[in-house]
Amino acid sequence: MTTQVQVPARVSGRAGISPTVVLLAGWLIPGAGHFLLKKPIRGALLLVSIVSMFAIGIGLEGKIYTPNTGDLLDILGFAGDLGSGLLYVCARMFDWGHASVQIAVADYGTKFLVVAGLLNLIAAVDAHSLANGRKAS
Repeated sequence: MTTQVQVPARVSGRAGISPTVVLLAGWLIPGAGHFLLKKPIRGALLLVSIVSMFAIGIGLEGKIYTPNTGDLLDILGFAGDLGSGLLYVCARMFDWGHASVQIAVADYGTKFLVVAGLLNLIAAVDAHSLANGRKAS
């Protein structure tokens, strides 16, 4: 005798929004995925935290990585910076940040920029998991 176990279907989007849309919105604009899921406090905390970290990094003259370097650490830094979504695009368009570290404090600024991007990626994946129903709020 075999018994069949029924797995409950996942809830696809609490607010009727596709999890992919939530993921992309959360990546492009910090906290937007949580705003779409009607979690305004969490979205606002993420927005303020990530934008503040990015602004501190720019203020400390941190380095904005570009995709055309061959060094492994530069590639990883670029991946971290790219995680900031539209903040990274704005930084490249308006020439914020520096191509190389000029002063000692700028290294801390570079770390702020990369960590802001990584935190934004984690937040976007969290919103995606909430939209998928894999994670309870």
